[in-house]
Formats: sequence, C-alpha cells, structure tokens
Amino acid sequence: MISSLLERKIEKRPDKVRLQGRILFLTEDPELIKKQLTGWDLPWDTKNPAKNPKLRDDISTDEITPAHCCFYFDRTLGEIPYLGLRCGDALPIGRGDVKKGGFVCSVSGKRRGKGSSREQSPYAEMSAGIQVAIAENIERIYKQNCQNLGLLTSTNFALIDRIRAGEEIALSEFTAGEDEITRQVIEYGGLFPFNVARMQGKVFLPPIKTPARAMTLAEKIFAAHMLPAASETAELRSAGQPGAAVPTRALLTHYVRPGDTGFTRVDLRFSHEYVTPMASILYEQNVGKNVPVNDASSIRFFRDHLTFLDEVISEEKKKMGLLDLATQLKLKQEDFAKQQGIKLHGELADRKGSEGICHSMMLETYALPGQVNVGSDSHTPHVGAIGCIAFGIGTTDVFNSWITKDVRVKVPESVKIVIRGKRHPNVTAKDFILKILSLDYVRSGKALAKVMEYAGEAVEALSVDERATMTNMAAEIGGFTGIVAPDEKVVEFLIERRGMKREEIEKMIEGLESDPNAEYANVIELDAAEITPMVATPGDPGNGKYIRELNGRVPIEIAYGGTCTAGKNEDMDMYASVLADALKQGRRISKNVEFWIQFGSQETREYSKRKGYIEIFEKAGAHVIEPSCGACINAGPGVSTRPEQIVISAQNRNFPGRSGPGQLYLASPLTVAASAVAGYIVEYEPSNATAQS
Repeated sequence: MISSLLERKIEKRPDKVRLQGRILFLTEDPELIKKQLTGWDLPWDTKNPAKNPKLRDDISTDEITPAHCCFYFDRTLGEIPYLGLRCGDALPIGRGDVKKGGFVCSVSGKRRGKGSSREQSPYAEMSAGIQVAIAENIERIYKQNCQNLGLLTSTNFALIDRIRAGEEIALSEFTAGEDEITRQVIEYGGLFPFNVARMQGKVFLPPIKTPARAMTLAEKIFAAHMLPAASETAELRSAGQPGAAVPTRALLTHYVRPGDTGFTRVDLRFSHEYVTPMASILYEQNVGKNVPVNDASSIRFFRDHLTFLDEVISEEKKKMGLLDLATQLKLKQEDFAKQQGIKLHGELADRKGSEGICHSMMLETYALPGQVNVGSDSHTPHVGAIGCIAFGIGTTDVFNSWITKDVRVKVPESVKIVIRGKRHPNVTAKDFILKILSLDYVRSGKALAKVMEYAGEAVEALSVDERATMTNMAAEIGGFTGIVAPDEKVVEFLIERRGMKREEIEKMIEGLESDPNAEYANVIELDAAEITPMVATPGDPGNGKYIRELNGRVPIEIAYGGTCTAGKNEDMDMYASVLADALKQGRRISKNVEFWIQFGSQETREYSKRKGYIEIFEKAGAHVIEPSCGACINAGPGVSTRPEQIVISAQNRNFPGRSGPGQLYLASPLTVAASAVAGYIVEYEPSNATAQS
C-alpha cells in the first residue's frame, strides 16, 4: 500500500480559480428558483443585502439528497441535488434541473448542510457542476465533506459579483481563516491527495505547542490522542506494513486548546451500509482491491439502515430500481467486509431485522471512556454518554481512516450546559434536549462545531441510556459532539452490560473530568424544575414548545418509538410503564392511532422480553419491530404516507420529508406512548386517566 502511494504524483491545484457558469440562489420563494432553472439569472445586490429575496435557511442534507437518493453511490447523484428542497409547500427543483442549468455556484442562508453526515450531498452538488457553495454559516460535517471532496465553500457574499464577472479568484479567498491543515487539504484538492502528500512528506503539519493549562474533558481526551507532527509522517510510511507498531493513546503528554489542529488517532471506526460501499469503492480505486486496511480489528460495519425498506418503499421507487440499488449497498458492504476481515453486524438469519443500530451497539458493546471513536453518521456522539469523544465523519474521511487510522481535527471549543435541580417525574432527557435546541444560542448557530458538555445535578441523575439521548442529539444542535463526564453510573453500566471489572473501569475513568477552571465558549444554565414535557413542532428539532402551550388538541394517526435515540433499554422501560398504566385503567392504544415500537438492538429486545414488556406492548395494541433505523430515515414501518398525517415520534429529527410527507412532532418516549393511548398529543400523567393537553 505505502510504496504505491509514495510513488504517486501529487500536485496542488492552481492558485487561482475562474468559475465560468451561473449562480443558483436557493430562495424561500419557489417561483424564483423555478425561473432560475429555466435560464433567468436572479439579480443580487451584494452592497444592499436587505433588498435581496430571502434565502432558505437551515437547508439539511436530507433536502440536498433525500435518503432514497443515497442508494446511488456514483456520479448519478449529479442528477439529484436539492431534490428535497422545500420552499413553502413546494419542491421547486426536479431531477437533472441543476445539472442542466449550468450552475457553478449555489447560495443559501444560515446553517447550510445541517443534519445527516452524508457525503452524497456535496458529491451530488459537485457532480451537477457546482464548484462553490456560499452560505452565511455552514455546518461542520457538511463543510468538512466539501473540503475532503474538493468543493469550495465560503461565507463571503462579495464573491458573488466576482463569480458573475468571470474574474480569476485567488484560491486563498477560500482558505482564509482556515487552519494550516485545512488550508493544505483545500490546496491539494481534497483529503486523499493531501494524505498522499502527507505520506510523501510534502505538507506542513504545524506542531502543537500549547503550554500547560486547565482543560475541559474533551480537550484532555484529544491531548491524549493527537499525533506529534515530528513523528507522524514516519508512522504513516510504515502504516500497514508487517510488524509495524500500532501507536497507542499514550503517545502524548502535552496540552491542547481550541484551534489546535492535527490528526487524532482513533480507537474505533465504524460505518453502515449507506456509506461503506462508496468508501470501499474509493479505497479500491485509489489504494487497491487486495490491499489490507490499517488495523481491521478496530473497524466495525453495520447493516442497520435499510433492513425494512421493502415494506415502505413506493411502487414508483421500485420501478426506478431503487430497491435493487439498496440491495447492492448491502452486498457491496458484505463483500468488502469478507475480503478485509472486518466484523460486520448484519441482518438476522432467522427473522427479518438487524443485529442492532450502529450507535446502540457501539454503546452497549464497544466504546470505552477516554476513547476517540468516529463513525459514518452524525449521531456518532451517542457514546459520549460514557465519557468518550465520538463524532461523525463523511465517506472520504472513512476511506482515508482505513489507510491512516487517524482523522484530521481542529480542537473545538466546548459549551457547558448545566441543568440544575430535580426534574419532574414525566420529564426525560429528550425534554431536556428539546429545550436546549429551542434556545436562541443554538437556533442562531452559535453552538455549531462545538463540544456540548452536559453537567449538573439533573444530568448526573440520568442513567447512561438517558445521557445517550442528549449526547446523540448534539447532532441536531450542530455540535461537534456531546459528552458527559463518566461517574459511578458509567461504572455500573459497564459492569452490567460488558461484564467488566470495577477496578479496570475505575482506573479507566480516573481524571476524565474537566478541570475546575477550564475555559468554555459559553455556559448555559437551566433549572430542571422549570422544564415540563415538550414537543418539537414539524419542520425542525429546534421548534421546541411545551405541550401545555399547544393551541388545543393535536390529534395523531401514528406514534413511533424507536431509533438509536429512543430504542434503548430505558426507553423500553418508559413505553412499558405508560402502556402498563393504561392497561390497568382498561385502556389501550387509541383506535385512531398506529403505535410502532422498534428496538435499537437485539440486546434491548432480549431485555424487553425478560422484563415482560413485549407482552405489554402487544396487549396494549402496539406493533413491535426488530432493530433497524426504520421510520427515522423513511425506511421502515411508522412513516407517514400523506401530507396531512400527524405523527408523534421519539426519533431525533423531523426535517421536511425525512420520515414521509406528514407532519412530524418530536417528543419523549413517555409523551409518545401517552399520546398513542390518548389519540392526541398529551403529557404523561401516571395513574391518571386524564391528561393535560
């Protein structure tokens, strides 16, 4: 592997770029978009921005490339960028429209690229001819995916006039403000050519010279994993060679601060069937089909996203061959896993379903306090519940990590979120996170790319499963990751779930806490007693409202409890407590509602079976489903089928079209189950036949 890459010719891209083509403004007005697609160029006043039409904010990767489009993993994706972009009630962009329009630049508003970490989104834009994405601010994973692929990004709207004039623009316009490593990734045209240059010793990796300082928990873990610039090229040259030493987390003893850049050695890498095939093709094309990956024992694959797709995919999409394409994703992942000797958690042999959702299984089986984990999914921070740094990466990062066993990192700032006091009995971690998502600090994008460190008495009182709900949904905040300092609850979790020895765990978590005088970008303090059960109204997880503030009753047709966020053991405790309570009162699931409960893993299914929950679920009228991501990504039972359908779900996001065309409210497991019984959105009130709406 190394010899072939060491001999490969690698050059930087030209230091000036000339973008010859049109600019597509993604406005809130669908008619303005349609006119642009037919050849009209929208006037834009860069000097008087208030005169311009309103741009769409919060464009998610679900809208750039809807989930079913990600069954493609080649340049066919160039036919579909912005296919799911919703402007009012309209979807103004059709298949092939962007490619036919001759656009080289795409412009939008705040928080471009929020949501899933799918690299298919910038890849689709590039394949359609887009060379530059401009927005007021850009989500971390999406931006890094753009850089990894070679798609330029900017928040400088003054570039619009220069692009329209066909001027040459210095590449430095797109590297300004970036750290040294990111600058060089952009200059080399992407992460893979940069890494080859890195192996060849052609790139400059700045040493980290931060002096002794108080550090946050996240900074401490990064300090223990960042590779020293002096030795890292030599390590790369020997990576994958027989007998080569595998670096350990004891490499460093120095300190880091936010803004320090480098490569962090990762303890565990994982990917699922949406990403593995594209990454494996990149690996085979650029490295070689028969070349072993670097340390296969620390890589895991999961078949967890599309297990139930055939039950909900439309006939129209079947005719398009999308179900067949989804099957190819599975087969490609299986082949690569077998060839490379990588552990694959796949489908069940005796019944439909998967072994488990990647995040659920990583928490139950693999991740450990103090580690660095990376995964091909934005909800990778799930395992931060036990005190490790875990973050989502894109396809190119995944593929490169198979070569180098590291990923590039700019040490992020941390935000401390302190929830004091005692929560109400019907309030859960999901209500906490929906409250946090509704805060102006988060909605304005100030939390983007930062570590969310959760603390305070109310957080400490939560179980590991409940903490995982909060770390998981750091993704919806747009944060780099979420983390909770490991404590006795983590010790008990690892003893119970893993059979580990107490002494081993206690030694592992020693010192894994923020220093008392550590620096934070912001400290947010909340009083648990002031938080009552919440929902996020349709369209965005940040649309948080207290249920008691809803205007009248909101009738529902579908209730869904499951996914990585809400398919854990304690989530099952909650569904069961509500339904058992209802059964005692002679009540069942409302005749107007279908309630789906889906396990996050086989371990959780067995737990529910031991506790007698499955019998309670079925007796109450709920449908029980084997593990899979399912409805959360429009790929399993529980999805809506009509725009007017109202759904209440314990999943993590409700972007337009993500789980069908209906109106999706996010809520806690307690609220979802209580609403399924009532037939409308309610707060759960134990042993009380009446609920407050």
